[in-house]
Amino acid sequence: MLLRREALDKDIAALFFARPEAAILVSLPGIGPRLGARILNELGHVRRFPSAAHLASYAGLGPASWRSGTSLHHDAVRHFGNQRLKNALFQAAFASLPHTPSRAYYDRKRQEGKNHRQATLCLARRRLDVLYAMLIRGEPYRPHTPERQPQAA
Repeated sequence: MLLRREALDKDIAALFFARPEAAILVSLPGIGPRLGARILNELGHVRRFPSAAHLASYAGLGPASWRSGTSLHHDAVRHFGNQRLKNALFQAAFASLPHTPSRAYYDRKRQEGKNHRQATLCLARRRLDVLYAMLIRGEPYRPHTPERQPQAA
């Protein structure tokens, strides 16, 4: 059984890396061949989404609010959208937590009062925006490095 699973993993990785988007996806911390294949499978062609917000809505990661009478509720859990894509993005966000920028964003959301799941979903949305830009531009992930200001002598 284990040998069969390893063989399937190798086949999936081979098919995944045959796609031109594969190198772009795995450059983002937290995404490997298995998650990358799941994301590409659920995403299809990224150009069918006019913006990152449309893609986030498709994945169920967009902002949500419900109205009932005079009440307006924000930040409710969305139970619609592509659940397989949402799950893959959640797992990728969780796997990226050892990466410093992801951890800093996650910690900031926790300090804002969000629980672990909410903070991880916020991180998944942020990373989806980055992933969308990477795929549209055809560029791999480049970590943000702040420019140093020259010091006066």
